[in-house]
Amino acid sequence: MRILITGGAGFLGSHLCDLMLFHGHSVICMDNLVTGSTKNIQHLFGNQKFEFVQQDVTNFIHIPGKIDAVMHFASPASPVDYLKFPIPTLKVGSLGTHKTLGLAKEKKAIFMIASNPQHEKYWGNVNPVGPRGVYDEAKRFAEAMTMAYHRYHKMPVRILRIFNTYGPRMRLNDGRAVPNFITQALNGKPITVYGDGSQTRSLCYVDDLARGIYKLLLSNMNEPVNIGNPEEITLNELAQAVKTLVGSKSKIVHKPLPVDDPKVRCPDITLAKKALKWEPQVGLKQGLSKTIPYFKKALKG
Repeated sequence: MRILITGGAGFLGSHLCDLMLFHGHSVICMDNLVTGSTKNIQHLFGNQKFEFVQQDVTNFIHIPGKIDAVMHFASPASPVDYLKFPIPTLKVGSLGTHKTLGLAKEKKAIFMIASNPQHEKYWGNVNPVGPRGVYDEAKRFAEAMTMAYHRYHKMPVRILRIFNTYGPRMRLNDGRAVPNFITQALNGKPITVYGDGSQTRSLCYVDDLARGIYKLLLSNMNEPVNIGNPEEITLNELAQAVKTLVGSKSKIVHKPLPVDDPKVRCPDITLAKKALKWEPQVGLKQGLSKTIPYFKKALKG
């Protein structure tokens, strides 16, 4: 296949570029580099099956030749990013989704959207006027637009609901728990846990997630599918695990919880296990052990 991946220079997008090339496909990576980086894909520049296009996907997209799949993964994904870029976040979820759907329709391609973590049957109770609303509502609109194209134009679509993911190529200043905890522990600074630390996260290693995404792309599932790791861990437990693996003497400190911060994030992957024959294989300790060396190197510049 020839596959367009928007947001392909980002953390997850770059791993998807790797995986698609590994399976023998050709990849067009499109990114405006607002939160992505060419450092994540520089190892691919010599590959004849890889092409990089620096473009904002909210503008008209013209790609000559055939395209078999459009994977729309462009979006600021961490609170640090979408609070810094609230309007671009809304635009990439709305205008960007419209433009990429239009391209997929023109090319008769499969369309995949990366969406918000919530149960497949849950309609989503979000605060549209809160600070996280720019991300949540962008994703809700993206899903609605995707299903409208599926129903009206009979397009094959894939709606991927991603839960917490971690691994190499996350940015040092990403703002999410894993990069925060690792960089603080490596620097010997206090490990900052927001709230009392009892809130849970379910962390999926990026290679596991990419495998699930690939299986979903090749399926016939037009309805939303959760991809994530159902193993829950409290933020206090995560902070302690990172501290132990790093061998850090950092203290764990607590700060006020951000507005609308979720108390629980745990995917039900029953559908993915049944329909895609997929489930995560990398345990948290193993995944963190693969991630920490990347941060050590990145901190050294």
